[in-house]
Amino acid sequence: MSLWLLCLVSAVALVAGATASVVGFGIGSLLTPLIALRFGTDTAILVVALPHLAGSLLRGWRLRRYVDRSIIVRFGLLSAVGGLAGALLFARLTPAALTPILGGLLVLTAAAGLTGWSDRWQPPKALVWIIGALSGFFGGVVGNQGGMRAAALSVFGLAPAPFVATSTVVGVFIDLARTPVYVYEAGDGLAGLWPLVTVTVIGVVAGTLLGERLLLGLSPARFRVIVSGAVGLLGLWFLVGLP
Repeated sequence: MSLWLLCLVSAVALVAGATASVVGFGIGSLLTPLIALRFGTDTAILVVALPHLAGSLLRGWRLRRYVDRSIIVRFGLLSAVGGLAGALLFARLTPAALTPILGGLLVLTAAAGLTGWSDRWQPPKALVWIIGALSGFFGGVVGNQGGMRAAALSVFGLAPAPFVATSTVVGVFIDLARTPVYVYEAGDGLAGLWPLVTVTVIGVVAGTLLGERLLLGLSPARFRVIVSGAVGLLGLWFLVGLP
């Protein structure tokens, strides 16, 4: 494994960790396509699951006082169930077939947030719980869960810190459900990639600590625009067919 690749991945991991600290997602969205260019999508999803879990655990612990526990109980558990189901089907489904669907949903969500339409229409809570389960499912299958989770949580009108804290804890539930399945299915395949996993974890952890300072200084209005923009960019990323 070349040194330049490890340096590039560690730099992107730093940015990904900081992005996730600000908007509640971004680690899998940024790292999975990059690593997929060299090792393929399936391997990339497996590799990124470990730094994603590390970054989420750190972010969740540091923001624990902001977590909205009333949302965590149902939304988080349903997301974890969806994540486990997606991970179990990971080797049997084609991520490329599901990615455009996820991309379209995220673009629509971003448009609603940027235009203010989402403030005028609030979906039934039952639909929000379903979206929570779907976010976990997509996370298990294609390795990206945060965009749809952010879309669902935006319904609750949370302030920036509670939004990211709650989103992070839900992400931890999903990671704890899917990562053991990934590791089991990968077998010894990850053993030769330990330098890549190590630099990715270090980069994500460092970025998480840097991004936290930016998060706590954001106003709710600016935060909504940033989250909607990030969700939209992620959706377009999926729609144009990047790895």
